[in-house]
Amino acid sequence: MATMTVIATTAVPDHVRGALSRWLTEPMPGLYVGTLSARVREELWNAVSASVANGAAVLLHPDDSEQRYSVRTAGQRRREPVDFDGLTLIAFNPAEMDNKMATP
Repeated sequence: MATMTVIATTAVPDHVRGALSRWLTEPMPGLYVGTLSARVREELWNAVSASVANGAAVLLHPDDSEQRYSVRTAGQRRREPVDFDGLTLIAFNPAEMDNKMATP
């Protein structure tokens, strides 16, 4: 069964954007939304996460979890999803926080 899928990207190569736009609508730069089957979603995410280079990508899709959705990330991110007793919370990257504290 096809479900709503959202992928947000930052600074990804043009060929990744092209692959995403074949399957999903891009309502604003870097944000892709559409209805995909689980198989197409997995194949598309594998291609995106393998090609993200110095950019970043986030995938959101419905799931049988407490929150009813899952979050996956690829590439360099300031924020990381963390499982906390079955809930996905977002944590700031500790290395980035240390760099901000050290900079006057």
